[in-house]
Formats: sequence, C-alpha cells, structure tokens
Amino acid sequence: MGLLKLLINDPLTFILLAIPLLYSVILHELAHGWVAYRMGDSTAKWQGRLSLNPLRHLDPLGTLMLFLFGFGWAKPVPVNFSNLRDMRTGLILVSSAGIIMNMFLAFIAFFLYRFLSPEPGGVLSTLLYYLAQINIILASFNMIPIPPLDGSRILMGFAPARLQYTLSRLEPYGFFIIIGLLYLGALDPLIALFRWLILSLIGLVLP
Repeated sequence: MGLLKLLINDPLTFILLAIPLLYSVILHELAHGWVAYRMGDSTAKWQGRLSLNPLRHLDPLGTLMLFLFGFGWAKPVPVNFSNLRDMRTGLILVSSAGIIMNMFLAFIAFFLYRFLSPEPGGVLSTLLYYLAQINIILASFNMIPIPPLDGSRILMGFAPARLQYTLSRLEPYGFFIIIGLLYLGALDPLIALFRWLILSLIGLVLP
C-alpha cells in the first residue's frame, strides 16, 4: 500500500493518517459488538468494548501489520453467539458488520474526495486515498472464508452443520494458514476479486 514509503517521504501526512487508519480497525470491531448487542448479546457491552477508546481495542501486532502491510486487526470483540435471538442469522449479520463498516468508510473517503475535489498530491487527497484503499483492503481481507476471518463465519451461517464443524476445527490453526498463504501469494487473486467487487458496489452508488 506504500505506507512505509509515505512514512519516509511525508512523515507529517503519515502522522495525520495514523488516527483514521487506527479507527478503521477499531470501528470494524465496534460494528461486530454493536450488531451483536442489538441482536441480544451484551458480552461486548459488559466488557466495555462498545467504546471508541482505542486502548480498549488495539492489538500491538495487528496495528504494526496495518502500517507495514496495509491490513491489520484490533482485538476481536467478544461475542457469545448462543445469546443471539436467531443464531444462524445473527452469525451472518454480526460477522458481516465489520466488513460493511469498512466498505462504508471507503465510500465516505471516495465521496469526500469527489465532493471536496482536493488538489492531487496534496495532504487531503493523500489522506482520503489511503483511507479508502486501506478500508477496501481490510474489507477484502476479512471476506476470505478461512477461520477466524469474518468470511468464514458468514460462510458458516449459510453452511450445513458438517461444514460448520470442519471450519470450527480449523480455527486454532487459521492464523498460521492465512500467514502462510499470504506469504506464498495464494490469497492475492481472492483479495483482488473481493476488492473488485467492493469497488464495483461503490461505483454503483458513486459513479
């Protein structure tokens, strides 16, 4: 995503960008907790995770990954899916919430760019560009159907019990599987596909 290059060439813009980028992952997790709360699970609220306070959400490794590689994560918001009024629907909606939040943030960045018409190469245009691109990557990455990513839980919401069981057994090893596949570049085509789909959806609303 060129964030390291931005840090070297324009540290002021990088510093200005840090807060909206961090809140991109924080709002992703907050969206999960808020939808779960609306559907009957108060776990995140009880643990103080329905908060905009970054100290309640930030994961050191996930934050480092965000600025080094353009995707990252916050501490997952706890959700007890058995508390949801409709577990299967709740699994889909709660898991989709973070992805939808990142898509919404990308849309807002594109909209502001179109509405404000900032000077190309200026601080504002750079901020909006990176904000849009990072949120698209975050949404695309989380759509991958490998546990513990959101895409796997969305898939579980539609899947029969046997596939749900298989995916749940993969979860303890999912992080290592994802890192390995990313290193090999095996996930690049899937991320590119999801990125194209998201950009196409935004283009329908904001041509």
